[in-house]
Amino acid sequence: MRIAQFGIVCCILFMVGCRDKPQPKNQEIELTESDVEMVSDSIPEKNTPEYRTFEGLADTTFVRLADFNGDFAYDLRYATENNFLKAKVYDCAECYTRVKTAKALIAANEDFLRQGVKIKFFDCYRPNSVQYKMWEIEPNPQYVANPDKGSIHNKGGAVDITLVDLEGNELDMGTDFDFFGKRAYHDNMDLPQHILDNRKLLKETMEAHGFWSIRTEWWHYNLSAAFSDPVANFKWPCTD
Repeated sequence: MRIAQFGIVCCILFMVGCRDKPQPKNQEIELTESDVEMVSDSIPEKNTPEYRTFEGLADTTFVRLADFNGDFAYDLRYATENNFLKAKVYDCAECYTRVKTAKALIAANEDFLRQGVKIKFFDCYRPNSVQYKMWEIEPNPQYVANPDKGSIHNKGGAVDITLVDLEGNELDMGTDFDFFGKRAYHDNMDLPQHILDNRKLLKETMEAHGFWSIRTEWWHYNLSAAFSDPVANFKWPCTD
């Protein structure tokens, strides 16, 4: 009888311990320094030897894009209040991606440059903790991915972009970034031809380099090869 009672007590304690143990909400991972190429103190001048190469880096390593190429433009909106949340959710503006995403972006941008335009970034990798901040402000899956599942932004495989000419002027895409309405849809053909042409250039070039779009946002592109990567939550250092 005592053995049976002891067994029951142990079972109850085990069940209580399991109940109180927090369960992970997704496949979120904390990255070590070996997983991330840390930011340099400053962005080097274009076409100088200071630009890093991808030699020796795994495709899943996170890198700061500006350390590897200087032919991009940036307007990282979530480091400002100029976004649909009307809130700054990044401590500072940086564009990180996984190596495989960075390689595909550089290759796509080379095609764009041959046509007199280049990529401008609104958002790149997004820590999962920031996804939770955004969800607190706007808990609507139509606009913000549920952080419990995570976004491909949280995996380092999604970017929000537009195109600018070589003087930095944005091509007309019909709406601003993060405009949530039918005018931003890819399948909305009720737009001036020059807007349709600009979107077509962006979409077809990105798709040729392994990215896919979503129907409702002309600016959002996911790298197909990053879909199965785990959600990440490292935060880049701010140098200021």
